[in-house]
Amino acid sequence: MDSTKTAGTVASVDGSSRPRQTFGRTVRAYIALMKPRVLELLLVTTVPVMILAQGGFPDVWLVVATVIGGTASAGSAAAFNMYLDRDIDAHMQRTVNRPLVTGEVSPRGALIFAWSLAVFSTAWLWVTTNWLAATLSAAAIFFYVVIYTMILKRRTEQNIVWGGIAGCFPVLIGWTAVTGSLAWPPVILFTLVFLWTPPHYWPLSMKYKDQYEEVDVPMLGATRAGSQVGLQVILYAWATVVCSLLLIPVADMGLVYTVSSLVFGGWFIYESHVLYNRAVRGTEPRPMRVFHASITYLTLLFVAIAVDPLLPF
Repeated sequence: MDSTKTAGTVASVDGSSRPRQTFGRTVRAYIALMKPRVLELLLVTTVPVMILAQGGFPDVWLVVATVIGGTASAGSAAAFNMYLDRDIDAHMQRTVNRPLVTGEVSPRGALIFAWSLAVFSTAWLWVTTNWLAATLSAAAIFFYVVIYTMILKRRTEQNIVWGGIAGCFPVLIGWTAVTGSLAWPPVILFTLVFLWTPPHYWPLSMKYKDQYEEVDVPMLGATRAGSQVGLQVILYAWATVVCSLLLIPVADMGLVYTVSSLVFGGWFIYESHVLYNRAVRGTEPRPMRVFHASITYLTLLFVAIAVDPLLPF
């Protein structure tokens, strides 16, 4: 027996040791396949829209059922994505610890898991909400897996623009779960998330420019100069904020949302200008400031969407 191996470790593919697989580690690995950070965005955008659609807090069971179905749907898309991208994930520092790269989950296991979540989420939403919400959920999985991951991601620097549409579906699902139909407010919010996605993700691709170049994935942050990326971030940030203001007359939003959209939107635009100005001057653009600011902006905006209908002003 090799004396360099301990009872608590096993040899990995590259010869190094990693902790022995246990039931707990396996569960955590499958949860990691669902990209929990992305699931947080699902909650941020789904529940507030349900409150807006209801004009107050909806039935608690409906909210829980929608969140369960939406979580399974988004988790399915993420698991399919990791399965398809496992070759490039192994060569990028920020993704080398994903469970398909470390070997904690097999490709076959990941594929079964992804399909199981897809079937479950669609059936669950159909039974607990309505057919329209279930159909939109299935469409979101298809768009993220086929349109973005399989077709766009490795072919065009505009991949995240159109592929990001998949992340816009939760607002439609939340609205239709309550009303059973679509209307202009969720369409505006769908467009808002669509416009928000590029200035959210392109700064991240600037941060990991070298890694995207190494695996030949043409993210805009890796294919263009910092000043060009910064200008695109500014344009999309402005468009996002303008779109957010359209909700005020269309959904008859009150003071809380109006002030929030102006204040938080102004801050998001300011951070995008800082990124551009630093890139033009040739200094470190600090793209992660905009990345984190974009998350905070969207979170606070949707919190305002949730609070506004509950207040009398």
